[in-house]
Amino acid sequence: MIVAFSVSPAAAADSDGGVSEAVARAVRVVRDSGLPYRTGSMFTEIEGEWDEVMDVVKRATDAAGEGAARVGLVIKADIRPGYTGQLDAKIDRVQAQLREP
Repeated sequence: MIVAFSVSPAAAADSDGGVSEAVARAVRVVRDSGLPYRTGSMFTEIEGEWDEVMDVVKRATDAAGEGAARVGLVIKADIRPGYTGQLDAKIDRVQAQLREP
């Protein structure tokens, strides 16, 4: 499965309203998990089995919310049993379609 998630504390810690420090804590958890992942400007995508992915999302949410009274979490999942390596394969299939005349 692939899960795209975005997590952020409800109150910004930076003086300019940014949450990069909290998001970095969450991404560090994802990176340290060893699962395939990709981080963009608004979501982090992670690929693996249900239990391992959801465990990482929970730990990342906890990390982002350190010191916050409330945390926002958005999750979107692509559950496709029997398929792995789809984090890149899905993009490759679209790119192939774009190359066709």
